[in-house]
Amino acid sequence: MRNLLFVISGPSGVGKGTISKLIVERNENTFLSVSYTTRLPRKGEIDGKDYFFVNREKFDSVVKENGFLEYSEHFGNCYGTPKKEVLDKLGNSDVILEIDVNGGLSVKKNHKDAVLIMILPPSIEVLRQRLEGRNSETEEQRKTRLSRIDYELSKKDEYDYLVVNDDLETAVKTVEDIINKEKNK
Repeated sequence: MRNLLFVISGPSGVGKGTISKLIVERNENTFLSVSYTTRLPRKGEIDGKDYFFVNREKFDSVVKENGFLEYSEHFGNCYGTPKKEVLDKLGNSDVILEIDVNGGLSVKKNHKDAVLIMILPPSIEVLRQRLEGRNSETEEQRKTRLSRIDYELSKKDEYDYLVVNDDLETAVKTVEDIINKEKNK
């Protein structure tokens, strides 16, 4: 069975990180790529586990070395997927990238067999409540994230699969079913 690259995207607060982590915990042959970011860690986040937290100078040096599979800047911070790590891991396991929609579409251009999965909220109001409930951003940062929702959702037709995260366990099971379906093609 071949190893595949899966991209999980969706608006901030939709639960893509939680879904990705649960899938990796339950499937030993699945690796979750750790992205680089210039943003500060949120409470409880660990460098090298949740993200590689780097300054802008370090991030720019990786860009110059062509070290990212994809990278972007949004919400005032940079995010990038380390190319070598992902390609190395694909030799032994499936890889999940939890990245924004632009990053997902960029990956698909260069890796035609990448499978794009967008996680959707049951409603914009529920998404707003989730963002407010996680209490990890200022009011201004929340507004910026909310203002990007329409743009991100406008890209859903370019994704291979859409999964509504109304119930976490159901959403995780649906993504696992997609992974199994794609691996058995």
